[in-house]
Amino acid sequence: MTSSRSPEADWGQWLWVSLPGDHLDEEDVRWLQQVRPGAVVLFSENGTRAQDVQKLVSGIREALAPSDVWIAIDQEGGRVARLKEGVPSLPPARVLGDGDPAEIYRSALNLGMALRRTGIDIDFAPVLDVDSNPDNPIIGDRSFSRDPWQVARLSMAFSHGLEAGGIIPCGKHFPGHGDTLLDSHLALPSVGASADSLVEREFLPFEMGIQEGIPILMTAHVLYPALDKRWPATLSRKIMTDMLRKKWGFRGLLLSDDLSMAAVGKPFPFSVVVERSLAVTCDGLLVLKSREKPLEALKIIRSLAARNPGLWRARLEKTLMRRAVIEKRIAAYRKAAERIL
Repeated sequence: MTSSRSPEADWGQWLWVSLPGDHLDEEDVRWLQQVRPGAVVLFSENGTRAQDVQKLVSGIREALAPSDVWIAIDQEGGRVARLKEGVPSLPPARVLGDGDPAEIYRSALNLGMALRRTGIDIDFAPVLDVDSNPDNPIIGDRSFSRDPWQVARLSMAFSHGLEAGGIIPCGKHFPGHGDTLLDSHLALPSVGASADSLVEREFLPFEMGIQEGIPILMTAHVLYPALDKRWPATLSRKIMTDMLRKKWGFRGLLLSDDLSMAAVGKPFPFSVVVERSLAVTCDGLLVLKSREKPLEALKIIRSLAARNPGLWRARLEKTLMRRAVIEKRIAAYRKAAERIL
């Protein structure tokens, strides 16, 4: 797929952004039209009732018409659930369905159908992280298990249930956030495990997810010295390009975790974070909870493209091709929902 539009119309497709409130004002509309993002990510401040969020989603799509925009949300269950009313209330992954894959599939199916009725396209779930470290402050019961095989089996049941309900799943946080002691929102965690330990434990759910065709993965802002002594995973060519894309053969969409998080925001200049994320094959840069940062990211991208237009246009075309595959599925899900509703 080659975009027939000018490059200027497409650079924003790399950006996944968020909005500050539960309705659109004129400033919101102007800002969306300036950025023209690839997706908008919903948070609790955008509304906790599905009925209200549905109206906001319609407004976002109207503001960016005739271009399409995807709508994404974090709706794992347990403590990570943006919507509180109008969708099933799921417990944390650790206790979901009492570990029964069939029950987990049904729960995710019902969640997926409710999210689809709300106009949402993508759920940042399931969590593929293994609960390797009981002192981990950020994963814990968001993980299906401390057993990597169990995480792989149950997370795929959840993933396939979402798909059956009309939602694109996004597995996270590649290559594994379970064996950390720090919250990457606040600092850069480091996992000191050997490469062999990572292969046997953290990698397994992600490898199985790729084998089963998971369409989107989200990166971890975590340093893995056994794999790359300098760069955290989100910015690591060794991990994202050489291992994930080339060795493992992942052809789906790759998202960065939020680039505003301290794990990458403190050690590195924002310009480096943006350039390296794209260079290592991220297709979507999450730049959330800010109006200024997405505009700054867009300025950085345009500056890169001005210096080497051929390189960055070719890089964008790869993202647009990957998006086109998912776009077909989203269009089919939307059409099916229209028939049902």
